[in-house]
Parts: sequence; structure tokens; C-alpha cells
Amino acid sequence: MIAADIALARILKAEGVEQLFCFPTTEIIEAAAAEGIRVVTARTERIVGNMADAYTRVNDGTKIGVCAVQAGPGTEALFVSAAQAYADSSPMLIVTDGAGSKRAGLPSLSDTVGFYEPVTKWATSINRADRVHEIAARAFTKLRNGRRRPVLLELPRDVAAGQIDEATPYAASRTFRSEADPADVANAIRVLRAARKPVLYVGQGTLWAQASAELLELAEASHVPVMTTTLAKGVFPEEHPLALGIGGNEITGMVDVYLRECDVVVALGASLTPSLAATPIPAGKTIVHCTADPDDLGTEHRVEHAVVGDIKLVLRQLIDELARQGGRPDDGAAAEIAGIYADWIGQWMPKLTSDEAPINPYRVVWDLANTIDRANAIVTHDSGTPRAQLAPFYRAPKPRSYLGWGNAHQLGSSLGLMLGAKVAAPDKLCVAYMGDAAFGMCATDLETAVRERIPVLTIVMNNSWMSTYSKRIPQATERYKVGYMSANYAKVAEGLGCHAERVDRPAEIVAAIRRAVAATHDGTPAVIEFMSKVEYSATKIGAPGP
Repeated sequence: MIAADIALARILKAEGVEQLFCFPTTEIIEAAAAEGIRVVTARTERIVGNMADAYTRVNDGTKIGVCAVQAGPGTEALFVSAAQAYADSSPMLIVTDGAGSKRAGLPSLSDTVGFYEPVTKWATSINRADRVHEIAARAFTKLRNGRRRPVLLELPRDVAAGQIDEATPYAASRTFRSEADPADVANAIRVLRAARKPVLYVGQGTLWAQASAELLELAEASHVPVMTTTLAKGVFPEEHPLALGIGGNEITGMVDVYLRECDVVVALGASLTPSLAATPIPAGKTIVHCTADPDDLGTEHRVEHAVVGDIKLVLRQLIDELARQGGRPDDGAAAEIAGIYADWIGQWMPKLTSDEAPINPYRVVWDLANTIDRANAIVTHDSGTPRAQLAPFYRAPKPRSYLGWGNAHQLGSSLGLMLGAKVAAPDKLCVAYMGDAAFGMCATDLETAVRERIPVLTIVMNNSWMSTYSKRIPQATERYKVGYMSANYAKVAEGLGCHAERVDRPAEIVAAIRRAVAATHDGTPAVIEFMSKVEYSATKIGAPGP
């Protein structure tokens, strides 16, 4: 006989869980450690959730990020990162303890399951020790199938101590895939072949399906340009001749032209819900909606042409059907895209190569992208202006080389995401690009990076200003100086054990980045604080220029 918490830890092991991100205390932490699962302890519960989220993303869902916090204060503090993962359709398993099962139905200071139902795919309490295997299997099946979202399991303390048969069998869960109706596939290709100027509008469902190779094959076979949502950035190589770049809250110049001028949009693995991570499709376009989730259909757009099935399998069906119907001629899209890119990037070059002091943040983005080995890096933005500065201009070369996020964005999330990414991919350079307001939300977890030997690179743009937030509160800013923040963040990072530098001249940017990268290769987390100017230039539909 074994205790239920040990049984759950063994189930985690059977499901391929190698890391447990946590903030003490719950029974599952000691049980997991005893089973050989690495326990990574952070300073804040929100960062714990961000780490689990990114761990799953970098592993394409083949390995599930698992986090554990105590009920009450712990689950309340974790809520924001769970809400963010839910909004971004990213799966992770949350394990928490709870009051004894005998209190079920009685008043409680913290109803964890009820609290989490709006931000999880499934939240439940394991009410008996002999149900651990059954409920855990259901949890992992939900995590690996359908729309990817968080799942919460509550393991009450008395249930955790309950005894069950050690020989109870457990079979690890798997992902199930289905093809689409061949008639819908044939119709989709007919619409695509008849299009005057089509666009492939790609969402992160294509990432979860691990379908980047099939996407590339379809684009090249059909000669159709590809744009991605911010969440899907990198699923299509952004230096490919058919790449349009991202369409999120901010866009590239290529997306601006093609999304306005196209007649047919073929959506692949995208919900088509307008958000901070996905540019709305202008009215009047013919849409072919390919999705694994039927709930996506008929929300923002009337369903005229739909293909429902696993995106990897659907893409293969589309490729084969395109060949069967005779292909699609090359209409010169690659040459047009090259011309648009040259004009667009030319408009931005004064900012991207600026010698201003304080430093223009777009110069840091440009130098970062042209200094690091992007093929062996994972980069992410923080929320707000850092996303606007980085996402359109940093060209991601392959899947998961950039973690796009932001439907329910929390300042400071980029650090936790890169900590989780580095644990998932220790050989990659993992870079969090953030502003000074975000740094104030997450800086203490640089100590986690040092203690747990997770050498990430954090870039902080310090303009001593709450950026666009300050513009919304001018009276408060004038009266109380709310917009002004004064601190030496490099010294904070140094005090927490990081390699740290403060840079105030553009000519020093590249050398500082190289030194910081070298420090991470030596196993030391690094922070570069760039003294920057306040800069936010919109890149929107109809206005992609500075």
C-alpha cells in the first residue's frame, strides 16, 4: 500500500513529467522529489505558473508543465498566470492541496475548484484516494486533446494521506487526431485556387499540431504568403520569401498590405477571435476556416467554408488535394513581399539604427536580433510597449524560437516564461525583453534563476516612465509623479547574483549583449539595463510605419 500523494507523483512520472515548478507547501512536492522529479522552487506563485506554461509550449505539449502551490494564498496568487495560459490556450497542470474532504460542501475561506473553473479546462477535487488514477488520467487526456488549456487537481490533505494498492495499473495518456471531411478539403482547395490574392492566416493550433513542415510545404506548393498571429510567431520561418510576419496588436508592413488587399483568407489553427495576439480580418474577405475545435466556427465570422480536423492531418490533406486539382500558379507573391519589406523596413531604419541617447529601444531590438544566434535562441517580449517594439522586427527562424503571448497579459510574465523555457531547452539562449515597470513585477525571481542555475538573459529598457500607462493618467502623473520611476536595476540584479550591466550609449549595445550571452553560457543569469527614451510607434493596419 502507498499514500495517494505518492501514487500521484508516480503518475506524473509515468506521464513524462521531469520538472515540478512550485512554491511550498503541498504534499505532492516531497512525493515528487522522492520519485526523482526535479523540484524548481520560485519566489512567487505567478512565476511558478509562467514557468509551467512555457515549459509546455517549448515542448509542444509532448511534455506537460506541472506546478504546485498551496490552497488559499498560493492558488490566489497563481490565478493570474493560469488566466493568462487559459486566454492563450496553453496547457499546464496545477496541483494544490485543500481542506479535508469531510468539509466538502461546507463554507470555506477558499473554494479553489470554484475559483478556478473560469480559467481552466477542468478543475476538480480528488475526493477519494482510490480515484487518483482515474482522475489523473482524465486530467492528462484533457491536457493533450482538444483546445489546450490549464487543468487543476485539488488533492485534499486527508485524501493525500489515504492508502491505495501500490499495484494499481496506470497507462499514460496520448493525443488523438482526426482527419477532416474530404469534401470540405476539396472545397477549400477550390476556393484557394480561384483566389486572386490569398493569404494563409496561421494560429498557434499549427504549433500545437507540430505542423510547421506541412505548413511550409503547402505555402511553397501553392505560392501563397503566410502571416501568423503573435502566438504562432515562428511556426513559419520569418525570413522565407513568402513570410509576411506577424499580425497581432502590432503588425508588419507586409501583413498590412496583404490583409487589406487579399480576397481569400485561409485560416489554419486560428480561432479568428480578435485579440492582442491576433489582428482582426477586415470585412469583405472570403474565409476558409481550418480548425481542430468546432467551437471556433461562427464566432466572429459567418461560416461559409470550414475544415474541421487536426491541423497537421488537415495540412497534409490540403497538400494532396492541391496536387490532385492541378496546383496553383506562381503569381509573383515572393517578389512583391520583398519589395514591401524593403519599403517598410526602410521607413523604420532611422529608429532601428538610431544613435540617440537616451537609447532608442528599437536600436536595442535591431542589435539584439543581429547579434545573437537566433536559430539557437528562444526570445519573448513582455506586455505593452516591449511587445510592440520586439515582435514585428525580430524575425523568428523556426517554431518555438519565439514565445508569443498576450491575450491576458501580465507585466513581468516574460521572466517566468523564459525560466520555464530554459528548463525545457537548457542548450538554448533564452531572452526576456521587458520594460522597467515589468522588472518591478518580477525582479526577485532573478534569485530563482541564480539559485536554481537557470541562466537566462533579461533585457530591461529603463526609461523611468510607465510608458503608455502614464499618458492615460496625466493629472496623477503631474501631481504625484506616478509616471517616473527611479532605480538602478543593474545593481538590483547584481545584488541577486546575476551578471549585470547598465548601458547608456548605443555604441555599447552589441558588446554588452555579447558579454551577457557569454555569462549565460558560463551558467550565470545575466541582466542588461539599457537607459532608453520613451518610444512607442504604432504598427497597425493602415499605419504600419513609425
